[in-house]
This record gives sequence, C-alpha cells and structure tokens, in this order.
Amino acid sequence: MASSSPLDHAAWESLHGGHARFAQWHGQVVRYDPEVAPFLALPPESDADVWRDVAEFAGPGGVVSVNLAAFSAPADWEIVEDIEGVQLVDDGVVPEPFPEAVRLGPADVPEIIDLVERTRPGPFRKRTIELGTYLGVRDNGRLVALAGERMNPPGWREISAVCTDPAYRGRGLATRLVLAVAAGIRERGETPLMHALASNVNAIRLYESLGFRLRRRSRIVAVRVPHAAVA
Repeated sequence: MASSSPLDHAAWESLHGGHARFAQWHGQVVRYDPEVAPFLALPPESDADVWRDVAEFAGPGGVVSVNLAAFSAPADWEIVEDIEGVQLVDDGVVPEPFPEAVRLGPADVPEIIDLVERTRPGPFRKRTIELGTYLGVRDNGRLVALAGERMNPPGWREISAVCTDPAYRGRGLATRLVLAVAAGIRERGETPLMHALASNVNAIRLYESLGFRLRRRSRIVAVRVPHAAVA
C-alpha cells in the first residue's frame, strides 16, 4: 500500500522513483548502492520476514541505517546509533541564484569528503555526487562551503550536505548555497525539503528563517545484524 505522502518514507519513494538506478533489492527491502548513500528502506507495510531480509542483505555484523518512525528493530539487534531528526519542507522559500558558486563534479569528491569529515553535515560517499546538483564556494581554489541534492521522492528534492569551513562561517555562504540549490529545484518543477538533527537548533532556525517549515520528527537508527540472525 502506498504511503499517504512520499515524504513519510523518503528513501523508499526515492528508490522507487528518481533514484531507481541506484537501488539494490533483497526481498522486501531496498537500499542505495553503498557507494552512493548508506540508507536502507523498509516498505511502508511489511510482514514478519522484513528483518530477515535486512539481515541477509547486510550480512552478519553488518550495520544499516533505518528510519524507525513506524518500525521497531528486533530486541537482540545492537543499536549502534540512535538519532532524532526533523524534516522541513518549503513553505515560502525565496530561491536566489548564487553566481559565484561553482558546480561540483566527480573530480571534486576528495575535497568534498574532506570538508564533510571536518564539518559533519551528514554522510557523503564517493558516488553521492551522482544524486543531484552540488554547488560549492572556493576561495583561492580551496573548497570552503557546499550544498547539494540528495533524496528525490516524487515531486520533491532534498537539500543536503550543507556545510562551511569553520574559518568561513558567519559570511552567509550556507544561506546563499541553500537558496541557490532551491532555485534549481524549483526550476525543475520540484519542491525543496531538508532534514536536520533535532539537536542542531542553529541549523533548524536558519532553515526556518529561509522559509522552511517543520513537517515531522523522525528517528534514524543504525543497527548491527547479529550473527545468529543469518542462518
């Protein structure tokens, strides 16, 4: 049965739609190619075998990140990380081009990963760049800020990987990049959305000031598959 909104199961809907080319299936569950993104999606409605499918997919000792808004992992699965997040949607964003920003591509990935590892906006893999448009700001050739597109539920595009080198914060670079990425999303007839850690109140305030509205809270849990779960 389809979910009431594609945003309720963003990864699932993305992998059935605009990101189907990145999908890897096993039984009821689907995940992004691990080189692209770390997300595994459970179906909106599933039977008791869904966790067996997850276990076989990830393998004994494997760790997967799952949105547990409507599910509970088996009691004997180790919770490696438990994150409360928020989902925000466009509710009056005024997009604005950023002419000084540059389009980033595969050749920029090592620099992107370096900046992401230093600023921690969320996961970025060596092929994440393929998910959509990524824009960056360079100073004397050095990448100092970026933002781009990640999940793609029907009609929507997620703005993600928003980060700025600590030495360049306070200059409005994140704001300008978010609005520039939003401009490209709107030009394609899609609507921007964002996700953030619930604890990142400064980022949430910024996004709300730009015209994003809190839609829902979510729980992302990284769980480890016990060896006994895979026969």
